[in-house]
Amino acid sequence: MNKTDRLLAILLELQRKDILRAEDLAAIFETSVRTIYRDIQALSESGVPIVGAPGIGYSLMEGYFLPPVSFSVGEAVALLIGTDFVEQKFDADYGIKAQASRRKIEAILPESVRREVSRVRTTIRLLAVGEGANRREKTYLETLRLAVLEKRKVRFGYSKRMPESDGNRRSVRVVAPYGLVLIRGSWVLIGQCELRQQFRHFRLSRMNELIVLEDRFQLPVDFNLQNYKQTDDRHVSVRVLARSDIADKVKEANNFYMEAIEERVDGLHVLFRVRQPEELLQWILGWGADVVVLEPESLRDWVRAEAEKMLKCY
Repeated sequence: MNKTDRLLAILLELQRKDILRAEDLAAIFETSVRTIYRDIQALSESGVPIVGAPGIGYSLMEGYFLPPVSFSVGEAVALLIGTDFVEQKFDADYGIKAQASRRKIEAILPESVRREVSRVRTTIRLLAVGEGANRREKTYLETLRLAVLEKRKVRFGYSKRMPESDGNRRSVRVVAPYGLVLIRGSWVLIGQCELRQQFRHFRLSRMNELIVLEDRFQLPVDFNLQNYKQTDDRHVSVRVLARSDIADKVKEANNFYMEAIEERVDGLHVLFRVRQPEELLQWILGWGADVVVLEPESLRDWVRAEAEKMLKCY
């Protein structure tokens, strides 16, 4: 990165954050602290109102804002595709904001860049899948997003694929919502569940009758959504063998529990890690005779029993 680009980048970083130390900037731009000192001096001499406090760091004088910067074709395409993604995957409120952002970005582009961006975008398209099925999920997303920001508890009915220890698949949960995560195209709520008295993950697609409560909660001081990692309690290994002629289809299926795949002479060997072997039962049955369970034996027995039930139906 040359000096001119670095100066602009430093200014953008200072505009983005309240205060930054020279050491922070040096780490971001992979240069020396002495170089950052010289860059800050150059920016100040050019009229940028930078305030420096010894031992604290640098900040921009309140009220100063960098005029709109220019975008390259690649940068503009990335931003516009981003607005497409937000419109598809986020709730209606953010969808409207994404449309407004797209119009503003297109408005400030020079004519030559706008034409090239338009040409590139004709070669790329994001397709929404199951829009009708996602309508309720998008509504819930907006409700939960506001509940997270306002720190208000929520109540909803929840359906699990596998029964809990009490044997029930359906339950009513009261949750302190800590954040929302998009995992493999599905929105998941992370929060403290009062029923289970622990952190739990809830897919929005499995919720019903969502209600925001008046009860407030305090976010734990040590919780940071960006650093949060779910405790992995998938301790059961399942190995299956898929016929070679459907290997590509199995890979494309990209099952959530899939851990490793290996192509061998006899077919595609796939390793899964699950909480309970039954979690894979429907997936395995969906492949018919093209997929065979190698282990554990309990799952082989379960598949065999289900196959016998199916045979009786025909």
